[in-house]
Amino acid sequence: MDNAIKSNRIKGILCIIGSAFGFAAMSAFVKLAGDLPSFQKVFFRNLVSSIIALWLILKHKGSLTGKRENRKILIYRSIFGTLGMVLNFYAIDKLVLSDANMLNKMSPFLVVIFCAIVLQEKINLKQISMIIIAFIGALFIIKPTFSVDTIPYLSGFMGAVFAAMAYTCLRVLGNKEEYYTIVFFFSMFSLLVILPLFIMVYEPMSLLQLIYLLLGGIFASLGQFGITLAYKYSPAKEISIFDYSNIIFSAIFSIFLFNVYPDTVSIIGYLIIFTAAFYMFLYNKKLDKINKN
Repeated sequence: MDNAIKSNRIKGILCIIGSAFGFAAMSAFVKLAGDLPSFQKVFFRNLVSSIIALWLILKHKGSLTGKRENRKILIYRSIFGTLGMVLNFYAIDKLVLSDANMLNKMSPFLVVIFCAIVLQEKINLKQISMIIIAFIGALFIIKPTFSVDTIPYLSGFMGAVFAAMAYTCLRVLGNKEEYYTIVFFFSMFSLLVILPLFIMVYEPMSLLQLIYLLLGGIFASLGQFGITLAYKYSPAKEISIFDYSNIIFSAIFSIFLFNVYPDTVSIIGYLIIFTAAFYMFLYNKKLDKINKN
């Protein structure tokens, strides 16, 4: 395997870890913003992302709407991404946060399956096993309760499905579009779809709440740019497991911002996820050597 492919894999891993950090920080600031309507939180999340992406497009003299031949995939990515985001925020509002997070963590597993189906990205038993082990580690941390009300759970699961479909579209796009064009297209699409609902449910905010939402939007942008670049650089089977680092970052934010400490079972979960991710990292390096020889 040549150095360029190896370098892209490392870039993909770093981008997806950066994305996981960004989305974990976003969740923390959204939580700090307090009891505001979900659509209001989603609107500000996308508003900041669209402004940052627009600035990058103007700086690089890029395209606002992408190439004509890629527009269908850009629209699919935006539809799936918007549905996934709204359903996930609904689940967060209606469920115990740990249950909503558990359902959302189905997406790294699902994106590998979708990429294998859509793009014929071959996946072997060791790679699928490590993703399943990481998911089991997530269960240790999240400790789902599963109450009898099924609609919010179905919403959370479908949110993960749509998110995985959106990430598969990112993989399809690959190097065909610039990352800032993809993020701008998605952010503006989501803004336009959510705007009427945002106006209907809008509640006045304090300056501090507004600052928290804007900070949430900034870190959501980091997450969005990171995930867009990650699947541009590397196949899902090689990097999606590192998305579980989101749970580790979330635990760190819980300790420092909310003074909530993980219990022993959660720490076991962290160790399981770290071990699976580290094994995958070593396995990828081994594949590099085999392919090189």
